[in-house]
Amino acid sequence: MGRAVKTEAVVLRSMRYGEADRILHLYTPARGRVGAIAKGVRRARSRFGGRLEPFFRLRVELHEGRGELLTVTGAQTVDAYARLREDASALDAAARACDAVGRLFETSEPHPGVFNLLCRKLALLDERAARDRTPADAHAADPADAGAEGDGGNPPDARSGALAFRLKLLVAAGLAPQLGACAACGEREHLVGFSGAAGGVVCAACEAGSFALGEHAYRFMTDAFGAPLHEAPQAPETALAQVERAISATLEHHANLRLMPASGRSRRAAVS
Repeated sequence: MGRAVKTEAVVLRSMRYGEADRILHLYTPARGRVGAIAKGVRRARSRFGGRLEPFFRLRVELHEGRGELLTVTGAQTVDAYARLREDASALDAAARACDAVGRLFETSEPHPGVFNLLCRKLALLDERAARDRTPADAHAADPADAGAEGDGGNPPDARSGALAFRLKLLVAAGLAPQLGACAACGEREHLVGFSGAAGGVVCAACEAGSFALGEHAYRFMTDAFGAPLHEAPQAPETALAQVERAISATLEHHANLRLMPASGRSRRAAVS
């Protein structure tokens, strides 16, 4: 018989399937990541319209049968985040945020905090795209403005926001690195490096196998853990590179996972 499931969801990814269907990766507050099939959605007169595209926040009705995939039977838009879809850097950042959530939280274990965090991230990207769409942007093609953008054509705060988001995901996954004392011996002074294997910062006596973590990078990490997502701290690019390396080392050693870079032009589409 199966049963009906009603839930909010964010569309993480959408993939063409067969002649007219799509396979969706959804993230929900109570069921974690869910795989679903939307039948006939690619037909011109589909009742779903375009609302099953990536990054939509929806109220969905699903039918749960015996197979691995649930079937989408209804969908209503909660927020389309329409403005980020008109901004290349915001769209790229949304794809990376959804990819990180989908890969780090790939099971059906519920993480309502992660769902709320992802929705907040998408809303912030939508707001940023709206701010960027001003008449003054007509001058964006001026070569003198090119230096105002960060890596891959993104705004200068894009990387800091993306890294703050990933640090909060580490907390939700139970993988937050030790920052208050040496992760190897407990020493609270002379913290000079970061070790993914040890699980956090290390002191001078335990720095073998670690990499340097400067004061700006350390301060960014501690501040990002405590600040709301919309108040992500700022730091020099060299410090942000150290922070990203620390996050990557943590995930590789403790989750056997490697994510795409936190910012820059995406090489992996959310829609295929």
